[in-house]
Amino acid sequence: MIQYEYITDSGKVRDHNEDSVIIVENQNGEYLLAVADGMGGHLCGEVASSLAISHIGERFRSLSSVGNKEDAINWLKEVVSEINVLIFKYTEEHPESTGMGTTFVTAILTKDFLLYGNLGDSSGFAIKGGKLQKITEDHTLVNLLVKAGDLTEEEAKTHPRKNVLMKALGSMASVEMDIFDVETDVEGILLCSDGLTNMLDVDKINKVLNEDLSIQEKLQKLVYKCNNRGGNDNISIAYLVKDGVNQ
Repeated sequence: MIQYEYITDSGKVRDHNEDSVIIVENQNGEYLLAVADGMGGHLCGEVASSLAISHIGERFRSLSSVGNKEDAINWLKEVVSEINVLIFKYTEEHPESTGMGTTFVTAILTKDFLLYGNLGDSSGFAIKGGKLQKITEDHTLVNLLVKAGDLTEEEAKTHPRKNVLMKALGSMASVEMDIFDVETDVEGILLCSDGLTNMLDVDKINKVLNEDLSIQEKLQKLVYKCNNRGGNDNISIAYLVKDGVNQ
């Protein structure tokens, strides 16, 4: 038995929500989760994230099955390329939106495999042993500097350029998404925009996910905690749990 829920909230500072989020089940009982955090110009980030989420959702719903793991990887790459083209086409038709784009994180769960993919700094986690394990790697300038040994992880949290992205949909004519192959023996999947992870560390998120609450109540509580700390950004979460674990 699988249960899932998603939530998106504009936060306390932004006057509109540029995030989009979806969870879809196709005809073969396979699941797709995706979160996009848009950016660029007045309402343009909202357009970019919505284009990404609506397109992948429609494509996934139309599948009888995503196929084997290799088929699914190829399908993800193809759909992401299509989204990138859609964003570029939109900016050509609406010059005022030039420079818009979106981060993107997704997961596909079937009975045989679990894949994650990402572009930007929205995060994908697996839940094992009641704890979140980050799967994706942020495509940010500070993350590159941390990997190079030029910054510590603590320094990266407060770096003035911590939000500079090195990859995003719509940022270049050709994009390549990182794809991660994960064992299916997870208790759950959590995807989120950085509006969650910038306000709450993993331990605080874990604490809420392990409380005796419904899935919906857990997500509402996470959003409440982010907003209670200032709600500096839009907050979006897609959450799926297997076999009644962590409900």
